[in-house]
Amino acid sequence: MRMARYSIACLLLLGFFAVAQWALGAGGEKPNPTQMSEQKRALHALNRLAFGPRPGDVDRVLAMGVDRWIDQQLHPEKIDDNALDGRLASLPTLRMSTRQLVENFPSLQTIKAVADGRQSLPSDPNERAVYEAQLQRFETRRQLKQQAAQGAAADPSPDSEAMMKPDRIEAREKLEALLGKPPDQRMRSVLAMSPEQQRILAPVLRRQGDEFMEGMTPRQRETIQALNNPQQVVIAELAQGKLLRATYGQRQLQEVMTDFWFNHFNVFVGKGQDRYVLTSYERDIIRPRVFGKFEDLLVATAKSPAMLFYLDNWVSVGPNSEAAKGVRRNGFGLRRRWPGVSPPARQAKNKSGLNENYGRELMELHTLGVNGGYTQKDVTEVARVLTGWTLKDAKDGGTFEFDERKHEPGNKMVLDHRIKSKGEKEGLEVLHILAHHPSTAKFICTKLAVRFVSDNPPPALVDRMAQTFLKKDGDIREVLKTMFSSSEFWEADEYRAKVKTPLEFMVSSLRASGAEITDAAPLTHQLQTMGMPLYGSQPPTGYSMKADAWVNSSALLGRMNFAVALAAGSLKGTQVDADRWFGTERPSGSGQTLAFLENNLLGSDVSKQTHDVISARLQDPEISSRKLDDPARPPNVAMIEGLLLGSPEFQRR
Repeated sequence: MRMARYSIACLLLLGFFAVAQWALGAGGEKPNPTQMSEQKRALHALNRLAFGPRPGDVDRVLAMGVDRWIDQQLHPEKIDDNALDGRLASLPTLRMSTRQLVENFPSLQTIKAVADGRQSLPSDPNERAVYEAQLQRFETRRQLKQQAAQGAAADPSPDSEAMMKPDRIEAREKLEALLGKPPDQRMRSVLAMSPEQQRILAPVLRRQGDEFMEGMTPRQRETIQALNNPQQVVIAELAQGKLLRATYGQRQLQEVMTDFWFNHFNVFVGKGQDRYVLTSYERDIIRPRVFGKFEDLLVATAKSPAMLFYLDNWVSVGPNSEAAKGVRRNGFGLRRRWPGVSPPARQAKNKSGLNENYGRELMELHTLGVNGGYTQKDVTEVARVLTGWTLKDAKDGGTFEFDERKHEPGNKMVLDHRIKSKGEKEGLEVLHILAHHPSTAKFICTKLAVRFVSDNPPPALVDRMAQTFLKKDGDIREVLKTMFSSSEFWEADEYRAKVKTPLEFMVSSLRASGAEITDAAPLTHQLQTMGMPLYGSQPPTGYSMKADAWVNSSALLGRMNFAVALAAGSLKGTQVDADRWFGTERPSGSGQTLAFLENNLLGSDVSKQTHDVISARLQDPEISSRKLDDPARPPNVAMIEGLLLGSPEFQRR
């Protein structure tokens, strides 16, 4: 208890010191305005193009040569990343199609269809168990609603709660009785239970499931987890996969750019069907195109079910379209109005019309930028152009289709360009214009420079990058080459000058500490407490890449608590061996240990102020792990490592 209290006091002192240092704009001692040494170039490259170095990475980059390593990262297809596949094998949803996700992890809409007899139960016993558990829950809710409508209490009474308690106790007893059985027998026992028994067991498994699922296959684990919340399995595995890729992947720049472009073309996981389509969106739309032509990426996102659903373009209908006027075509191409319904009444019934959400964000956030030279008239015209870009089979996740009936007929005018009436090709023409516009080149290159160089990037660098963007037909790889070869990128003042986002801080800590992740789920929960839930940015702006969004005392203390817990090995599902740094010889005292870890974790880039603050804390016997009468006892390596991971220097890249 005393140790815990002292650790908190230590964290408070170091945390507020670090906030003050950040407020003054000092992330440690400023380097001399000279060219970086080769070792600092390697560290700089690993901190900017990757999620930070793992043990031994700096030496490997130095042996290869920094420039050659950067070129290799720009061509991920040349990098063997098979070891990562083994870590991702425990997350089967990452390899499923959207339709498979919808079928295996049913939504409330799907369960309602089964309950109403419009859809049959699956034959696979694992899937069937999930459906039956959700059906039982759905029917219970429906009965409560009916009781409420009839004036009865909508919530269980205290007496009914008391009646449920024995069932929960019985469920726990059954769970405990099965723990000693082989995994397959445990699974068969669950599948043999009635839906009511599975429903009662589900919340117990949610709290005590790790031990119960020990030794089970990934498919079996998914089934157990889905008994409680099927959709959450999809979201959880997507987030865990992102953390594992960032931590262990060899194609680091590809992961950094995947994160960058997902954030640029942000989609919120909490909006309905997007829970199912985000897996494919990141895997099939974003990741394969991160180094390609910007126009290809722009078109792919515009047609993606994730974006069509998130920004509502799939329900956008032209005011003068056939659909709005109640006209439909028969098999011979003839047109006729909807029988018995006037056009205005039909449109009111559908509650659809022209939706400008995507048209606005397309220009403001995806291409031109807020000051890119467009008007509200352009927003409306782009929205008219993109009517008919919709989804087929939306309830199953959907695939892109162009619906001529919903498309607004006639010519349009966008950014002084006359767009002739030609159906789907109108949208492709507008996307081409936007992708090659000078304002787009400047906006995209500014965002890239903010991510990789500075919160306020040099205008001259942005201009050169924009020139490359326009000259090379929006080739992202070529733009990155221009940036990485610039003198501005290698300015000594930029070394450890960018504040890490919570994601960057967490992953860089995991990489630096050589952490072994056996369960990434608790780490995703930690990111939520740090204010950056993965795929959880609700506005289309995505998460900020600038320091002012993340620098405050509360956020910093949360990071430092994470760092200390990580180094101490007290994070569930993640192991760190604090003694891995040392061979047969280890430093004899706290001072030597601190100097050793400063060199290995931070390349000795530690300010005198940070060094002195940590040194002072290490003099206390509780922190240094030595008794007052035992000065030779080894220092607490984990505590020193945790404090260094929480230092202002480490929290900058």
